[in-house]
Amino acid sequence: MLKRSTLATFLTTAMLYVLPAASASADDDPVIGGDCSGASSYVTVCEQQPGTSDGQSQSGDQTDKGSGKDTTPQVCSVERLDPQPPASDPTWDGHKPGDGAIYTRVCLSDALGAAAGAQIVPQVFWAAEAPAVNVDPEQLAREAVDRMLLTGPNIASPRTAGQYLVGVPMWMWVNESPTTYGPNTASASLAGVTVTATAKVKKINWSLGDGSTVTCSGPGTEYAATYGKEVSPTCGHTYSRTSASQTGGKYALTATATWTVNWQVVGGAGEAGQFTETRQSQTQVAIGELQVVR
Repeated sequence: MLKRSTLATFLTTAMLYVLPAASASADDDPVIGGDCSGASSYVTVCEQQPGTSDGQSQSGDQTDKGSGKDTTPQVCSVERLDPQPPASDPTWDGHKPGDGAIYTRVCLSDALGAAAGAQIVPQVFWAAEAPAVNVDPEQLAREAVDRMLLTGPNIASPRTAGQYLVGVPMWMWVNESPTTYGPNTASASLAGVTVTATAKVKKINWSLGDGSTVTCSGPGTEYAATYGKEVSPTCGHTYSRTSASQTGGKYALTATATWTVNWQVVGGAGEAGQFTETRQSQTQVAIGELQVVR
């Protein structure tokens, strides 16, 4: 473990800051890390895993075919240990002070584990030159999205408690909020790189349970009695048969929101990108038939 004062300084400058609500899981076989042993008064010495050399991880996706484990390099933050251990410290591993230096490394999975309350044990290693820090801004953007806690659409209509009729237009719309529709903005930082991401729903695909699907480019239009039996101008569906034969006498509906996420590196000379996320919600709707009495 790092000394308390050194660890505090390192975490202040090197860690990824995330909310505890972000997804966190320990990496069973990280590229960076390994079996920890040694008796240094400064650190716990961790041996490097295969695929690393002098603290540098290989690039590109890799898989250990023998074990079937993913060995994809992680996004990590590297700092020069200050003060440097004395020459007698085993951390030098046969090298001498001045012949390179001792560095510490904390990776994304470690920082996420810390947010969930896990103990942080930075990897410590010798390197002839300061290792390059490879920060993937899109991965940081995805971490920012995790902080947003996005959910599926908040369906306002159709109502589960209501009943709709065959041949009568049904209006569909959703309630808008930062977590169910957007816009929603969050940031994540690592090794001096800060990425800001903004997410907003681009479209909602409705699966109506009768084999029909409808794609709506907006939240839909809220129905009012003055519209009568008009068709929704933005998002609606008209059933041609009742739901009597369905389980529970209702059609099962699924609304799938496609979120567009735009991200950019703060002060990053225009470095930016875009990706999509999807979230789902389910509901049920009863469709009856108007009976004419003669």
